[in-house]
Amino acid sequence: MLVRVVKMKFEAQHLSAFLAHFESVKWQVAQFEGCNGMQLLQDKNDPCLIFTYSIWQSEQDLDRYRESELFASIWPKIKPWFAQKAEAWSLNQNFNGFI
Repeated sequence: MLVRVVKMKFEAQHLSAFLAHFESVKWQVAQFEGCNGMQLLQDKNDPCLIFTYSIWQSEQDLDRYRESELFASIWPKIKPWFAQKAEAWSLNQNFNGFI
């Protein structure tokens, strides 16, 4: 299992556009082959700070998504809305107490 966490800080005037766009693509990403699910997390004190948390069967599955037409339709659309450069981490899952 591979956990992918992406941190995105949006400009306030683009936050509602991002959230609307996310609604239109969330299930396509969450059900992408090799993805075991995804969450969108919003900071309690700074609503413009957004994280995605997704679980992938393998790094190859994540790479396939990142090379897909779906990703190519999402990332270039939301990237101009960022207030700062996005950060991402790929993490090995060693324990899951949420089962």
